[in-house]
Amino acid sequence: MKRISQALLSAMMVLSLAACSSSKPAASGVSGTFTGTAKGMGGDVTVTLTLENSVITNCTAEGEKETAGIGIPALETVADEIKTANSINVDTVSGATVTSSAIIEAASAALTSAGLNPEDYKTSAVASAAAAEDVTKDTDIVIVGAGGAGMTAAITAADAGSSVIVVESQAMVGGNSVRATGGMNAAATKAQQSNEFDETAGVEKTLASAAKNYADNTAITELAAAVQKQWDEYQANPTGYFDSVELMELDTMIGGKGINNPDLVKTLCENSADDITWLSTIGIDLTSVGSFGGASVKRIHRPVNAEGKTIAVGSYMVPILESVMKDKGIEVMLNTTANEILTDDNGAAVGIVAEKNDGSKVTINSKAVILATGGFGANNDMVKGQNPALDGYITTNAAGAQGQGIKMAEAVGAGTVAMKQIQLHPTVHVAEDGSANLITEGLRGDGAILVNKEGKRFTDEVGTRDVVSAAENEQTDGVAWLIVDQKMVDASAVIQGYITKGFTVTGTTVEELAAAMDVDSAALVASMDTWNANVKAGTDAEFGRTSFADPLDTAPYYAITVQPGVHHTMGGVTIDTASEVLNTSGTAVKGLFAAGEVTGGVHGANRLGGNAVCDFVVFGRIAGTSASEYVK
Repeated sequence: MKRISQALLSAMMVLSLAACSSSKPAASGVSGTFTGTAKGMGGDVTVTLTLENSVITNCTAEGEKETAGIGIPALETVADEIKTANSINVDTVSGATVTSSAIIEAASAALTSAGLNPEDYKTSAVASAAAAEDVTKDTDIVIVGAGGAGMTAAITAADAGSSVIVVESQAMVGGNSVRATGGMNAAATKAQQSNEFDETAGVEKTLASAAKNYADNTAITELAAAVQKQWDEYQANPTGYFDSVELMELDTMIGGKGINNPDLVKTLCENSADDITWLSTIGIDLTSVGSFGGASVKRIHRPVNAEGKTIAVGSYMVPILESVMKDKGIEVMLNTTANEILTDDNGAAVGIVAEKNDGSKVTINSKAVILATGGFGANNDMVKGQNPALDGYITTNAAGAQGQGIKMAEAVGAGTVAMKQIQLHPTVHVAEDGSANLITEGLRGDGAILVNKEGKRFTDEVGTRDVVSAAENEQTDGVAWLIVDQKMVDASAVIQGYITKGFTVTGTTVEELAAAMDVDSAALVASMDTWNANVKAGTDAEFGRTSFADPLDTAPYYAITVQPGVHHTMGGVTIDTASEVLNTSGTAVKGLFAAGEVTGGVHGANRLGGNAVCDFVVFGRIAGTSASEYVK
């Protein structure tokens, strides 16, 4: 988003009415406070304008039902733009288009209520402004990207005594992390122990897969042997909940088709439980444990609200991480796009060059650089270049996921790995406004099913994302329906949000739901009856699903259209277990570290749901620690 600089604001105040002497607003002379309302993503958005001689001197926006971490920050950002520009001709916030447009529409309504013509406020009232000034700053560590990995690294580095500056290309923090809907995978945690263990079939299915499909993969066979020993011991004395670091490693390696870097996978899994504990120390509690695709057991840790209902993990975590950064005095420069890593004569990273949206240049001199820019899932050209078959797919990615961090790293000699490995997420809903909305995998883990346009199940819903996406692509029009019942709705604030946003159709009976979905009634009734019988029996003879919850038998019923969308890029810059970026020869690029989706090697050919949050927390903390040790 293009933001008007502080210098421009000062110029506007100096020029005042003279700058808009030819405009209708200045001649109208209206003063007072006026409000307007428009429909946002979650509900009504209300804008209050303060006018002095028809000049907008203040603008506030309220919309408590907008999406936390996405729509809520946009309320302040767009309102500030309107105030600064004395105009409603401002850019929307990437990723919060619906909320942004509602703010602009509500501001227009407020102007109308003041007796003014909104068309007169669609060009800026400022006639001229001072040129934007370049900036140079110095710090111990500069972090590029304010998503989950960047913010985690910043907090960790600050706690280690380093001075930190974070630059972010977008108008708000969060990146792809704020869009995460599921949770964080972690093995052998205290939260898991509160669950009754009923995943015997899942463990045995994983061990069988390792033996059948990966007998020639040394890392997988060694992990499988370790897990088999643990499993035998558990079965001899079945006490507590069964999970282990090795089983999480095995699931991650099999999910990644065996091409993951085993050392990075081990680091991810070994640190997962401790990092769940660390998160709790900064106010992030992930206490609800559920099933997710590709995991042998219930392992994904999710937040719950005050009513005990599961909520989206990203919009829960990001505001807390941002608040912790503010409390620690960490400087965050928004709307600032890094485009170059500075190096010294020895090739060590010593800062960055960036550009603000007002065109000014920002140079940050540092002793170390951490890349946390995310992947390239929002860059269709880059996606197409790596995998032409994915050209034109919808994407769940934030606008900032352009791959610029990878390109910057390559320019200073960094190596890359697995760049062609790009993941489709099977449950993406395209709303009426054309936006792509990620529908959490947790619904399937908690018991939802998928049916095609013929009303029939067609796959194991909690299979790995690549398998489920491929199965969807084979259905009529490449789409499916995700079905839940009222019992699931009552337990999940996430599902309730989908209903509020108008994503669902509903029916008080399965037959009514079929009519709302426009699918064959008899086929859907048969699919639901068969599925509910499977749940009660604990077996799925047709598709081999091993994860069951309660039957879908509580009316009313709800369905959401879903289809595959580009979700995660597994490839990226090469790192070691200390989050050091490695060059094309496998040697560390001094002073350069990376964490999160900008890196490659952790997830192999396919990322398991819940491992992205684990990735950005684990390697974000490692990057912050490693960089701080480096600069001392």
